[in-house]
This record gives sequence, C-alpha cells and structure tokens, in this order.
Amino acid sequence: MKSVLLALMFAVAGVAASAQDSMRLAVTTSFHNSGLADVLLPEIAQDLGFEVQLLVVGTGQALRLGRAGDVDAILVHARAAEEAFVAEGHGPHRRQIMYNDFVIIGPSDDPAEIRDVALARDALVRINSAAANFVSRGDDSGTHRKELDIWVDAGLDPAAFGSWYKAVGAGMGAALNTAAGLNAYVLSDRASWLNFGNPRGLALLFEGDAVLFNQYSYLPVSAERHPHVRVELAQQLEDWLTSDKAAMLINGYQIGGQTLFTFNADR
Repeated sequence: MKSVLLALMFAVAGVAASAQDSMRLAVTTSFHNSGLADVLLPEIAQDLGFEVQLLVVGTGQALRLGRAGDVDAILVHARAAEEAFVAEGHGPHRRQIMYNDFVIIGPSDDPAEIRDVALARDALVRINSAAANFVSRGDDSGTHRKELDIWVDAGLDPAAFGSWYKAVGAGMGAALNTAAGLNAYVLSDRASWLNFGNPRGLALLFEGDAVLFNQYSYLPVSAERHPHVRVELAQQLEDWLTSDKAAMLINGYQIGGQTLFTFNADR
C-alpha cells in the first residue's frame, strides 16, 4: 500500500544494527509528526542495543500490519480498535504508554464562531452550519476515527456534506498543510499542531472537551499467530517504554514551553 511505501525507517546514528538486531514498530503519523521519536530512538538504541525501525502510517494501517504479522509491535491511539485487535488474538495485550489531547485548528478569524462553544460536537455543528472549509484526515487513522465519532455525536453524517468537507486520505502533517492552504478547520492532536512549522493563518480555536482525550498504547504482535515476530525485542521495548527513563523523556519533551505528552504507563 502507498502508506507503507511511504513509511519512514529511522536508523539511529552510531548503531550498526544488523537484521538480527532490529525490530519493526508501526507508529501513527501523529506520533512521528510530534518529534518525540527523534528524542526516544537514540536512547532506546543506546540502552537496548538494537534498532527500532518505524513504519509511519495511520492507526488503521498499523493495525492491519499487525494482523498480517508485518511488524513486531504497534503504537497507536484508537482504544476500541486496539481492544478488538487483542480480543481477536492478534496481540497478547494492550498497554497504555502516554496521552495528550485533540484540538480543533482553524482560521484565526473563526468564520464558524467555534471559540465560545463548550463541546466539541457543538463546534462541528457550527462548522457544518457555516459550510466552512474542513479538512478530514480521511485515512482510517486514530485522529480520523475520533473526528467521525464527534460528527456522529453531533447527529451529522460527513457522507452527506458538500464540497466544503475535504477528506485528504493523508497523515497529520499533510492534513495540517492542506488546512493552512485552504484556510480550513481541522482536528489535530496537540503535539502535531505544536510541532507544525507552516501555520499561516491558522490558530488553535477549541480545546478542553473530555471527548478529546488521546491515549497512545503499545501492542506487541502475537507470536502464536506469527512465529517470526521478534517477541523478545518487542518485550524489551515495552519494558523500556514503561520505565522511569521513558517517563522522564516523555514528560520532559516540550515545544515552546508546552508539554506535548504525559506518561501514564500501566506498571
């Protein structure tokens, strides 16, 4: 698939990792766009002595890669889909690692007037009523699934929307770039927004609704289904991601003085 072909593999400098000393981890585009991977991967390589190759895709594609045994573990953010993945036997368990939240970004002049609403669903109702340009990830990612959940909660169906609703079928960075180009609204995870380098006329307009909570979790792929997966390395990475050192690095990662993630691993 195109998203797999576009996946990014990160080789950590100074570590000459062979095929026997590496594992494949599917992660979301929002995690990659946050910049946190650039902080964690060198420390993982130093502490564990192997390379973690990242396949950067949407949550839906990451789960499909896990079901096919094409990766050793996944790091995603769509709880219901993750729980189904485990219940179906594709992974032995799901383990929380960290969280942030979703926010609604839009034109700084806010033509749909969402700044003063209390609920995310009301913000989307106003965007729909104004037929204001809205960019959807449209890629079955965790962010896209959250957006669809909020439309449903608002009693609205994106399939019935007009040309103002633009599904791009792309990652978070591309969706933000499209929104900037169209002066449109878009649902983003906070980390990707803070690390976005091309905001132009966009601003953070809505935040704080409890439904915008955004949990990231780690799921190793089942070795019973796929005996070739690097189960030992996946377990070592899980132990590292839930360690005190990971907590320090995750909680300490900031952009412009703002914390992007909060560590909450089950321990």
